[in-house]
Amino acid sequence: MSNDRELLKRMERLNAIGVALSAEHDNSRLLEMILLGAKEITNADGGTLYTVTDDRRLKFEIMRTDSLGIAMGGTTGKDIPFPPLPLHREDGTPNTNMVAAFAALNDRTVNIEDAYEAEGFDFSGTRKFDQSTGYRSKSFLTIPMKNHESEIIGVLQLLNALDTNSGEIVPFSDENQQLAESLASQAAVALTNHNLIEGLKNLFESFIELIADAVDEKSPYTGGHCRRVPELTMMIAEAARGCQTGPLGNFTMTDKEIYELKIAGWLHDCGKVTTPEYVVDKATKLSTIFDRIQLVDTRFQALKQQAEIAMLRQQADKFRRGEQVDVEAMEAELVAYRQQLDDDRQFLRNANMGGEFMTQEHQQRVRNIAAYQLTGEDGQPVNFLSENEVYNLNIARGTLTEEERQVINNHIVVTISMLESLKYPKDLRRVPEYAGGHHERMDGKGYPRGLTREQMSIPARMMGIADIFEALTACDRPYKKAKTLSDSLSILGKMMLDHHIDPDLFDLFIREKIYLKYAQEFLLPEQIDEVDEAKIPGYTP
Repeated sequence: MSNDRELLKRMERLNAIGVALSAEHDNSRLLEMILLGAKEITNADGGTLYTVTDDRRLKFEIMRTDSLGIAMGGTTGKDIPFPPLPLHREDGTPNTNMVAAFAALNDRTVNIEDAYEAEGFDFSGTRKFDQSTGYRSKSFLTIPMKNHESEIIGVLQLLNALDTNSGEIVPFSDENQQLAESLASQAAVALTNHNLIEGLKNLFESFIELIADAVDEKSPYTGGHCRRVPELTMMIAEAARGCQTGPLGNFTMTDKEIYELKIAGWLHDCGKVTTPEYVVDKATKLSTIFDRIQLVDTRFQALKQQAEIAMLRQQADKFRRGEQVDVEAMEAELVAYRQQLDDDRQFLRNANMGGEFMTQEHQQRVRNIAAYQLTGEDGQPVNFLSENEVYNLNIARGTLTEEERQVINNHIVVTISMLESLKYPKDLRRVPEYAGGHHERMDGKGYPRGLTREQMSIPARMMGIADIFEALTACDRPYKKAKTLSDSLSILGKMMLDHHIDPDLFDLFIREKIYLKYAQEFLLPEQIDEVDEAKIPGYTP
C-alpha cells in the first residue's frame, strides 16, 4: 500500500508540474522546470536537457548534478561549456554511438542500468568525467521529446536514480520511466506552444518594425523617427514605474503593459504610409517635384536682361533723335537696379528655406517682388511670381502650407483608423489609444480628438513627450537645424507651461535626466551642451 501511495503522490506531482509548465512563458525557466520536474519525480541525482537545433544537433540547455553541486544553463547564468552533439557524423551516417543522439534519431527511450556495462554506446567521455571528479555515473534514462507533428524537438536525460530509503544508485524502474515519459510528452507540448507563440510574437514584431522602417524610408528627412520615439517612450515608462514619490509615486506598469506601450510606439506614425512623399519631403517652400526657386532665379536673370535691353533701346532712341545721352548715369541706374534684384533674389532664397517665423514686413516684401513685371512671350506684361508661389513663400513657419499641414496631420487620423481596424489580444487592446494620442494636448487643443489631460492615460501622455522631444532634437529635418539639448529643453518647458504636455511627466523627464540618457544615445556630440536645469522654463530643481 505504501508503494501505491508513493506512486499516487508522484502522479499528483506530475500533474502539478504539467500545469506549471503550461503557465510558464519564459523559455529558460520552462526548460529548467522540465529537467527539475523529471529529476524530482524519478528521484534522480542529475540530468541534462538538450534541444534540437535547426542544423540537427543537440544543444546543451540545462545541466544538473546535485551531489557534485553542478548547476549550469537556464536561470543560473552559467554557460554550459560543451559543444552541441551532432545527430549525424561528417559522412552523413547517424551518430548512434551517443545515447542522446540514438534516442532522438530512433524516437526511442533508452533505459541503461549501468553505463560501464552498456553495449553499443560510447560512454568514454562519461568515464573521463568520473575519473576527474570521483563520481560514478551509473543508471541513465534518456527520453526523446516529440511535438504534435511527431518531430523530435529535444532529449531529456536523467542520471543515477537514487533509492528513496538507502540513497544508493539504482536502475530507473518501469514506473519511473513511464512517469518521465509522460512528463517529457507534456513538456514537449509546452515547449512547442512556447516556441509557436514566441515565433508568432517575433513575426509580429518584425512586421511592425517593417512598417516603421517603411514610414522612415519614405523620407530622408524623418528617417529613424519611428525607431527613436519608442526608445524614448520606454525610457520615460521605466522611470515612471520606478518612481516612489510625488504625483507618479503610485503609478505602476506591468511588463505586459510596457510591451503594449512599446508596440504602440513602433506604430504611432503608421498612417504616414499614406502621406504623399512630396509633402513629407518638402524641404523648401517652393518644392514640388523640384525646387521652383530655380525658376525664380531664371526670372531674375530675365529681369536683368530685360532692363539692360530697355536701357540700350532708350540710348539708341535718344541718339537717333539727336538728344544728349548720359550713358554713365543710365548705366549706374542699371547697376543699382541689378543690385536690387540680387538682394531680392537672395531674400527669396532665404525665405524659401523656411524657419520659425516670417514677419509681416518680409511677407509684404514677397508681394512687392511678385509685382515686378516680366514681358511674356506674347509681349504682354506678367507678374514676376504666381499667386501660388507668393502663397508658399509667405508661409509663416516651416515649409508647409496650411493645406499641406492638414495632409500631414491627417496621418494620425489614418493611424487611428488603421490600428482600430485590427483585432487585438487582450494585452494589446490599448495600442490604438496610446499610438493615437501623441498629438493631443493637455488643454484639449490638440488633434485629432481634442482630448484633455484627464481624458488621456499616462502612457499616452508619455508618447506625446517622446514624439515632441525627438522632433526637437532631430538632426534630419529639412526645415530647421538640429537644436542643442538646452534649446530643446527650453522649448519643451515652454510647451509644458502652454499646457501642451503633461507637467508631472515633464518634471520626471528633467529630474531623472531622461533627456541626457536619450541624448547620449541618439544626439550628435555637438548637440549635447551644458544644461542648467534651473533655467528650464516651468521646472523647479
